[in-house]
Amino acid sequence: MDNQTDLCSRYIKIFLVVACYWVVSIATVFVNKSLLSGQTVALEAPLFITWFQCLVSFTICFSLSRTGGIPGIFKFPQGTPWNLEVAWKVIPLSIMFTLMIATNNLCLKYVGVSFYYIGRSLTTVFNVIFSWVLLRQQTSFKCIMCCAFIVLGFYVGVDQEELLGSFSLIGTIYGVVGSLMLSLYSIFTKSVLPSVNQEIWLLSYYNNAYSIILFLPLMVLNGELSVLWNYSNYHSTGFWTQMVIGGLCGFAIGYVTSLQIKVTSPLTHNISGTAKACAQTVMATQWYSETKNSMWWSSNIIVLASTALYARFKQLEMEENSRKIIPEEKRSLV
Repeated sequence: MDNQTDLCSRYIKIFLVVACYWVVSIATVFVNKSLLSGQTVALEAPLFITWFQCLVSFTICFSLSRTGGIPGIFKFPQGTPWNLEVAWKVIPLSIMFTLMIATNNLCLKYVGVSFYYIGRSLTTVFNVIFSWVLLRQQTSFKCIMCCAFIVLGFYVGVDQEELLGSFSLIGTIYGVVGSLMLSLYSIFTKSVLPSVNQEIWLLSYYNNAYSIILFLPLMVLNGELSVLWNYSNYHSTGFWTQMVIGGLCGFAIGYVTSLQIKVTSPLTHNISGTAKACAQTVMATQWYSETKNSMWWSSNIIVLASTALYARFKQLEMEENSRKIIPEEKRSLV
């Protein structure tokens, strides 16, 4: 009876965490879309909006670092981003982090929420390419075929967006660059984590701290200083409320993502993220009253199914490799 109760409690906990991830993740996309393209805010400074979100996340991380976390919920590791030795090791990764979130938000600004997942769907393909180029890791034929179908789905999605008159070339380019930076960030995170005692939260704290500085020249290059100078809605409570909510969502998505991986597994997280993307796409077409044809939906199905299959094949490969005895001299350093 006790075992059944424990199992039931575990399933309830997993369900609540996954549901929380879905709600926070979908809400973050819609909130960011409203901030970046909505008429309520009407601020043509996407990098400033992203910078402010980093500032909110940094403020929260700084407060949690000082208090040690939230008692009974989670413990926040102690550390400071202003240690020069640590900063020298982490800043290259922070540059990737900055470019990743900047291009993601720029992609979301120019493309619709319904196309956002397709626009950023090439991350898996870049993972395979960079794993071979940088780490010399071989990929199975089945996984390569999944990548080929992802590229096919991406191509069909772009073609149908153009056919429907809603295609944005600049938004799609930002999506591809965002996928590339996410792939690089994921690969190099493994080599940087030892510098922060393998603490994901500490790495997030440092990334946001350095991004606040790194975004400043990017805002200047993007011509946002004159936009900010001439903006007349700073007195609006609604403006700052939306900005703070966007920042809170940015911090929350990092927490619920880590929490979902912790209570389930990386594979379950990938499958959950894929299913969430499907629900997000359907919700976006309804929310914005968009009409899509069958080929457009087919492109989404191809990408979603191929991504899920890739995750499954990689899991099976990892399980098989874990049963093999690898000589010490052939083991990867990463």
